[in-house]
Amino acid sequence: MLTAKNITYQIGRKKLLDDVSVEFETGKLNLIIGPNGAGKSTLIKILCQQIKPQQGEVFYGTKNAKEYSVLQLAQMRSVLSQNIELAFPLTVKEVVMMGRYPHFTGIATQQDVVACNEAMQLFDVWDMANRNYMTLSGGEKQRVHFSRVTAQIWYPAKDNCRYLMLDEPLTFLDVHYQFHFMHKIIELLQNSDITVVGVVHDLNLAAKFADHIVLLNQAKVLASGNKEEVLIKQHIKTAYQLEPVVHRDKEGMYLFFE
Repeated sequence: MLTAKNITYQIGRKKLLDDVSVEFETGKLNLIIGPNGAGKSTLIKILCQQIKPQQGEVFYGTKNAKEYSVLQLAQMRSVLSQNIELAFPLTVKEVVMMGRYPHFTGIATQQDVVACNEAMQLFDVWDMANRNYMTLSGGEKQRVHFSRVTAQIWYPAKDNCRYLMLDEPLTFLDVHYQFHFMHKIIELLQNSDITVVGVVHDLNLAAKFADHIVLLNQAKVLASGNKEEVLIKQHIKTAYQLEPVVHRDKEGMYLFFE
């Protein structure tokens, strides 16, 4: 379980998050949605401790996140940020190995190599392991970073859960790889000790894949729960100023906008 309690974060007089309390279950796909400026990325950064809130606390399980060192967090929690730029001509496998840095000093162990190889296979970048990262397309680079952050938490954490946080992971991906990625995350969640929290913009992807959805609007939680509870006309109209047509059939839920 990953928990945020009464989180407030502001810059000057502008509140980016206003008394936000949310819980994310382990073994579930938790997705955060909301319009631009709602506070989604700020919440992810606070959850992973990249920034500190002015008020409120974050708990990994029952332990306050403040009690962990930077290294301890890095050994059990990985983060895919929105903007990742690498200006060095590293190979793909070298970039993926960066995810294992918190777990060794000096030379990578065989266990680290195996983690990276298996993560690259999971996200279909194994065939480009020796390629120069700088020569890849945007979508290929994104898949390399999926492998990197997954390799970071490839093995169970000692006496703790593993946490994977994803800030708009579907950027640069075509439709095929968007679905491919979501299916791979669900595959990872077969490990019952992993907590996944991600930010997405596509409401239909959230409707199809999420176990739990948090809808942020104007720095507050507008709704939180399963898709049937969150993706209703009233909530979507309030957050996005658009009234959806909500279609349900045996395949699931779909939202259309006219």
